[in-house]
Formats: sequence, structure tokens, C-alpha cells
Amino acid sequence: MNYDALLLVSFGGPEGTDDVIPFLERVLKGRRVPRERMMEVAEHYHHFDGVSPINGQNRALISALEEALETRDLSLPVYWGNRNWHPLLSDTVGRMAADGIQHALAFVTSPYSSWSNCRQYLENIEEARRDAGSGAPVIEKIRPFFNHPGFIETMAARVRSALDRLPEERRPRAHLVYTAHSIPLAMAGGCAYEAQLREASRLISERVGKSSWALTFQSRSGPPAQPWLEPDVCDYIRSFHETDAARGDAAREDVSRRDAADRADAAVHADRDIVVIPVGFISDHMEVAYDLDVEARACCDELGVRMVRAETAGTHPRFVDMIVELVEERLSPSAGRPALGVLGPWPDRCPTDCCPLGR
Repeated sequence: MNYDALLLVSFGGPEGTDDVIPFLERVLKGRRVPRERMMEVAEHYHHFDGVSPINGQNRALISALEEALETRDLSLPVYWGNRNWHPLLSDTVGRMAADGIQHALAFVTSPYSSWSNCRQYLENIEEARRDAGSGAPVIEKIRPFFNHPGFIETMAARVRSALDRLPEERRPRAHLVYTAHSIPLAMAGGCAYEAQLREASRLISERVGKSSWALTFQSRSGPPAQPWLEPDVCDYIRSFHETDAARGDAAREDVSRRDAADRADAAVHADRDIVVIPVGFISDHMEVAYDLDVEARACCDELGVRMVRAETAGTHPRFVDMIVELVEERLSPSAGRPALGVLGPWPDRCPTDCCPLGR
């Protein structure tokens, strides 16, 4: 198949204090989210002067992608359109039509399948094409890449770097805590989102030689009565700390009658450090910058838990190469479709009834 452009499709974020409320109103349009919750989230953005890191990181990713495509002799201009803030997807697709683009590949900045991570973006793309009129390009989405070797290798490298920030003697007992944006159980029941997250977390843990890990969720925004995927990352950290503290007390009691060297060793190894890994995000959304770097860290500080946070995939060279590989596999029917683990490569084209909203 011939393609004449690559379209990066992302969530978008405000870039100043005046953008925050209009941005959140756009995100939450048609959803039953209490106004108080929206204003609470607005404070998260004001904590960073109203600037979400996601747009700046998308610009950096586009720059790295353009260089990588040129290196591979792939003449594909890179366009960028967001679901919720400028540059809006409809404006970008209109510009693509005006530029004469006829057939584009879309890279969506989420590795997973669900209504909000995949199906909604497909609907956004079709809405933007309708807005652009009869000259709109055909746009096909690149497959979910949660188990692509490039994503797993990138995140394994990020986890190793995070572990390296711990004192060497504490690294073997460090516990990995993966996080992803929670979604309603009604939505999760109709898609493979949770299974894909668990598979990615398992594959990364194997790569770094860790058997002690857990998958948690964060950033829920629905009404309190609506069940969402759990456990919440901060609730999990509290529970883990309580369990680990109890084990530590038992260990200290066990060695209380031993010599001083044994007691010192028990003190070092009784409590474990945690590495928080935002496996559900490829860049530092506000949900990473605030919900993890501020809220989860405050939770750990309160408990006396040592926490390090692994970086997101961002512009890691292996991740950028992975995007180019995903483009190449669509350009050439003979190209392989690499995927690790038991779930295999996800299809290029989703069935029309996949990943329902689940209301």
C-alpha cells in the first residue's frame, strides 16, 4: 500500500492558564463528571501554570520521527492533530486535504485497545474527514503496539534507569508498580485493555529480571457510584506498605536474638522501595506529572516509602525506531509483524463493533 503522509494523533493539552477550563470542558463534554471534579482537575493544571507537558513532548517526538524517517529514506511528511486541543484534528485533516494528501497512516499515542484509547480516535478521525469534505484523505490507523518489541525494550530501559537511581544494595528487593489510566468497568468489559496492560507489564518485568510487580490504575474521573478499574495506585501503595511493614516487623522480631550484624541486615531489607512505571502512557500527560509526580509521591513521602518514577517512552531512540518499523510494515506486505508474548500482533483494522463505549 502506498501512503503519502504520517499523521500523529494525540489527546492534546492546554498551554496556558486561559486554556485550562475550555480544554477540560471539551474533554468532558457529554460525560457525567461533576463540576467539582472538573475544577479539582483544573487545579492540577494550574499547579504547572496551566501548561500540560504533552504538547511539547509531541513536538519533540515529531522532530525525532522526521529525522528517523529521513534516515530510512521514507518521504512522508508528518502532520499532527489532537482530539481535545490545538492543533485540532479536524483543522489538521483539512490542511492535509488542501496539501493534496490522499492516503495517510495515523499513529495514535496510545499502545492499547479500548474505546477511549483506540475506538474514539477512529471516530475522531472519521469526524475530521467528514469536516474536510470530499477531498479528505483516507486515513488508516497503525495497530496497537503494547507488545511490540520496540515498546517493551524501551520501557525495560526506562525501568532499568529508574532502578539505577536506588542505592545498589536495595535494588534487588525493589517492587515494580505499573500504572495506567483507569476506565469504567462497563467499558473494560468490552475490550482487551486490562489484558494488554498486564501482558505489557509482565513482558517488561521479565526483561528486567523482576518477579515482584503489580498493575494499578490512576486518574479516574467518573461519578463515585460508577465502578472503575482498580486498585488505585495510591491505595495500592498504602496497602503494600502496610503488608511490607508487617513483614519487616516479623523479620526484626525473628532476628532480635541474633547478633548486631544480622539486625542491621534486617533493617536494610525489611522495607522495600517501589518503582512507579506509567506503562499506560507514552509521554508525560498531566496524569503523570501531577497524579504520579505530585500525588503518588506525596503518598509515599507520608508513609516513608522510597519511590522512583520511571520515564515514559517519550523520544527514546528505540521507541522512535519502533514507530518507523510500524510504518514500514504497512508500506510493505512482506514485512514482518513482530509481537512478544502470548497475545500476538493486534490486527491493523479493528472490527466495527470492537471496544464499545460501554455506557
